[in-house]
Amino acid sequence: MADVLNFTTLSAVELQHHVEYLLARYVHCIDDDELERLPDFFTDDCVYQVIARENADRNLPLAAIYCASKGMLCDRITALRHANIYERHRYRHVVSSVLVTGITTSSAHVKSNYVVYRTRTNGVSELFNAGTYLDTIVVDGRLLFKEKRAIFDTNRIDTLLVTPI
Repeated sequence: MADVLNFTTLSAVELQHHVEYLLARYVHCIDDDELERLPDFFTDDCVYQVIARENADRNLPLAAIYCASKGMLCDRITALRHANIYERHRYRHVVSSVLVTGITTSSAHVKSNYVVYRTRTNGVSELFNAGTYLDTIVVDGRLLFKEKRAIFDTNRIDTLLVTPI
C-alpha cells in the first residue's frame, strides 16, 4: 500500500479501501494465531481496550483488556504465550461494513460491528463475543490504530478472555 500523507486528500472510495484493508489484516492476524504481529498494527502510544457496553456507556474505566501502549500489547502477547493457562481455542471474526464517521488531516474515526466465534479443541464452535469496534486510525508511513475499542454487547464471557478481540 502506498504511503498516505493526508486523509483529506483521499477520495471516499480510497479511504474506505485502506481502512477496510487494515481491519481485514488485523482480524486475520488474530484468527490465524499470528498474535506476535498484532502490536505492529498500533502506534507506540496506542490505547487498546475491550470493554463492556455498560461500562463504555457510563464512562467507567474498567475494561476486560486495557493496554495503554504498544509495549503493553507486546507484554500481553508474551504472557498469553508463556504464562497464562487456558483452554486452547481458535477465533473467527466476522466484521460488518465499515463506517468512516469522521476525518481530519491526521486521523480517521471508524465504526464497525463484529462477532467472534470461538472453536474449542472439542470442535464445537459458538458465538463468543459481539459488539462494536470504535477506532481512531492515523498515518505513520502506513495506517495504524491510535485507539481501538472493542465495546462488547455480550453480557458475560464464560471463560477467561485471553486472546485480543
